[in-house]
Amino acid sequence: MNIKAIGIANKSSNGDILDVFYPSIEFGNKKINNKINNINNNDKEIIIECTQEDLNRPIKDVQEAYLKLHLLSYKLVMPNSINLDGLFNCLPNVAWTNIGPIGIDDIDLKLQESKYGKNNIFIRSIDKFPCLTDYIIPKNVRIADASRVRLGAYLSEGTTIMHEGFVNFNAGTLGKAMIEGRISAGVVIGNNSDLGGGSSTMGTLSGGNNVKISIGENCLLGANSGLGISLGDNCTVEAGLYLTAGTKVHLNDAKGEIKKASEISGHSNLLFLRDSLTGKVLAKENKKSIKLNQELHDND
Repeated sequence: MNIKAIGIANKSSNGDILDVFYPSIEFGNKKINNKINNINNNDKEIIIECTQEDLNRPIKDVQEAYLKLHLLSYKLVMPNSINLDGLFNCLPNVAWTNIGPIGIDDIDLKLQESKYGKNNIFIRSIDKFPCLTDYIIPKNVRIADASRVRLGAYLSEGTTIMHEGFVNFNAGTLGKAMIEGRISAGVVIGNNSDLGGGSSTMGTLSGGNNVKISIGENCLLGANSGLGISLGDNCTVEAGLYLTAGTKVHLNDAKGEIKKASEISGHSNLLFLRDSLTGKVLAKENKKSIKLNQELHDND
């Protein structure tokens, strides 16, 4: 499969590429063709032609890093389906401002000039990753605080991300979902699932963790709960309970077995809760199925 992308680069005063916006991508038979005016400055135009095989190779420069992040957020590729090795090394640290990206070595002078000129520059963040919505507006999605969703997030139609929700790159939702918690890198959330306020999922970036966590359909993570294993469909984790891979779970079945949570990772129809008297973590059959409020997810 052949891939062709046309982008526009912003550069620092010394010519280093800060970011690339790709409004036009041909991905096999699929096309993203946002209207773009002629780019008068050839120095800003970026054209990449590659193949599917190139997506399986480590990233070698800024242009390729931004292309792969765009492919994820345009939903042309799924999370965890392309090679993102080298991403952090290739992305420059940038001052993200109300007038666009500015190089770290340039920002002090730009700030001084803005004060004298009474056209203040506002720095929103200093980071390697920009906001998704500075580049791509996903269809039928609500994002209460755009600063909490990074470029490279994969957001399906019907997703609602509230103010405390966060979605990292190479992560996201596979259907309608309510996100009031954290979707870490590498984590995907199934259709009709709900991450309660302050809940968290363990990703692949910190601590050398290479286990990719997924949450199935019709699942609920209660407020301030946490998850270090995968869930199948129709699962609930009670509020405040953090399940790591090594958590000892008492199974509420005829055998009364005790297993590590990792041993039941990906199982469906389970309710995880902590016994308030003994402190034991229990796993019972989940007899309830959550339903999202339809009105909250018709995001036309």
